[in-house]
Amino acid sequence: MEKIKAAIVGLGRIASLLEEDALREKPCTHAGAITANKSCLLAAGCDIDVKRRDLFAGKWNVPVFNDAREMIASCRPDILVIATHPDSHYRYCKIAADSNIPVVVCEKPLADNIKDARKIARLSKNGKPVIIVNHERRYSLDFIRAKEVLDEKKLGSVISVRAVLYMGKTRKLLDQFWHDGTHLADAVMFLTGGTLKHRRRRGAKLSSGDKTAWLEGMIYPDLIPVLFEIGAGRDHLVFEIEFSCEKGRLRIGNGVFEIFESVPSPYAQNFRSLKDSGEKFDGPTGYFANMIKDAAACAQNPQHSPVSGAINGLRVIEYLGSVKSWR
Repeated sequence: MEKIKAAIVGLGRIASLLEEDALREKPCTHAGAITANKSCLLAAGCDIDVKRRDLFAGKWNVPVFNDAREMIASCRPDILVIATHPDSHYRYCKIAADSNIPVVVCEKPLADNIKDARKIARLSKNGKPVIIVNHERRYSLDFIRAKEVLDEKKLGSVISVRAVLYMGKTRKLLDQFWHDGTHLADAVMFLTGGTLKHRRRRGAKLSSGDKTAWLEGMIYPDLIPVLFEIGAGRDHLVFEIEFSCEKGRLRIGNGVFEIFESVPSPYAQNFRSLKDSGEKFDGPTGYFANMIKDAAACAQNPQHSPVSGAINGLRVIEYLGSVKSWR
């Protein structure tokens, strides 16, 4: 069977460079995931930076270009990966659509503004091209397992959600939330199956780079309250979501997978306490490998619906945009 050709525009960290990180689960980049998939072929790369082109060509042994249209005309990819800055995402999605490329994998956030995000979603509405947004937790096996637990009501209904994001000491809160909170907001919507909407901010302004802000929101249609904590001033990274449920608690995030169940309390009569269920998640999550597998399925079957589509990316931008207006 002929392999599915994939090409990448934007040859930075998420496209290729992070593959050098010795501690990350592999594959952890678009190029790494494409080359690891037996159905796919990494056909070419494109970047305006000559140093990045040289690094990419040397590592992956593929032709490189400084113009996306030239690359597309040369290799005619089935999948175009857009790993550029968000302000250029619509431009490259439009080039892909005009070039009749079947599948686009677009890095998050979908765009840097709501207008472009809606335009990208309209491009994808009729499936030409199919647009996948790299909200990687939707493809991560630990998050998929967490969704099963919540959907099966093993802990009863979700009563409230708390999400925490710390991404270093000095990064402004708005920058953290726009770039890293994209994953956090989408993960909340993925795990609950609802749409997240912002209500109000408390604490620091989002322009701050040394304090903490709390963002109050609601998940519709089930009206589940959500509290986001975004903080600077910490020398460590935290990406976590905690679901408080009728009969227990689930906490998931980077390196975290905990399920606590309600049991008769060993500390007081006629009360119940939470006890660790003992279920853990070990082993690879497959987050990047599963995303490329989904893209390949879309390329092979036009009727295949992506796990993380443009509409999911749009909902995140709508949420982030409403938060941004409260800075």
